[in-house]
Amino acid sequence: MKIEKLPSGSYRIRKMYKGQMYTVTFDGKPTQKEAMQAMAAELDKVQQKHQCMTFQAAAEKYMESKKNVLSPSTIRGYASIMRQIPESFLSKNLYDVTSMDVQKEINRMAEKCSSKSVRNHHGFLSAVLGAFYPELKLSTTLPQKVKKEPYIPSDEDIRQIMEYAKGTVYEIPLVLACHGLRRSEICALTLEDIDGDVVRITKAMVQDENYKWVIKTTKTTASTREVVIPEEIADQIRLQGYVYKGYPGEITKFLYSTEKKLGIPHFSIHKLRHYFASKLSSINVPDADIMRMGGWETDHVMKSVYRHSMTAKNRDAQRKISRQLVDTITEK
Repeated sequence: MKIEKLPSGSYRIRKMYKGQMYTVTFDGKPTQKEAMQAMAAELDKVQQKHQCMTFQAAAEKYMESKKNVLSPSTIRGYASIMRQIPESFLSKNLYDVTSMDVQKEINRMAEKCSSKSVRNHHGFLSAVLGAFYPELKLSTTLPQKVKKEPYIPSDEDIRQIMEYAKGTVYEIPLVLACHGLRRSEICALTLEDIDGDVVRITKAMVQDENYKWVIKTTKTTASTREVVIPEEIADQIRLQGYVYKGYPGEITKFLYSTEKKLGIPHFSIHKLRHYFASKLSSINVPDADIMRMGGWETDHVMKSVYRHSMTAKNRDAQRKISRQLVDTITEK
């Protein structure tokens, strides 16, 4: 066993055990026997510390410890990931799991799942291992992220959809979505949340781990905010006595069927928030104010809006140049 002298004057020995490096230091230079005994004692402590606990047991403990601080949808997502992990991995002793085991599990998932799903899968595995086995250092290679350009609905798309929705129970939810509210926030609103033309957003309707709809506080601090809506919409809400009474999924189904009937490119209700940000950006509202009004903590959406705007401008420029080229070529 190699004994190394450190710049500080101390000595150390190191040993690789089950994929992890363990180190013991000494004030003075030890004999080979002393070094071996010290390392054996260190590994014995590791063995005593690493009581028999399966990955499944650790994962369940981790989920329980986070139950009151993470959103129900996040816990539900963890439960879904647990159902996808093979029994051979779940039953493995947590402290026998190696970085190679994690890589193999990620490779297996990558064969059938999207890049985003695989990254979520790895995020859960690493969170559990980090909580109960921090000595394990992961160096997992993840699939490359797939860059998708979100479709941001146009003014004409919105005009047609709102005209079709007029007079239905979905009109108000869609108007609110165009003002930056999330579907979960819309479904949790009550009359008490409407003050004049101001909507106070403090809660959200989400599914818990048992897929039951519950009312919880907003996902992030930034999500708690106030949004101004048209007075006539606020009056309409007060007149009917509620904002929306149906299930959240029904709004999504209505939007999808409406897009299909009108021949509009498909986009989710969440993209109406992007439309909201895009409209504010077009009239030069500062990014910080847009993020505050939309309840965003990061500028990720703003970057999507700018990409969308620049793509449109670039295409217009390309068309102009193309037209000039054609005119030049065909000029007699």
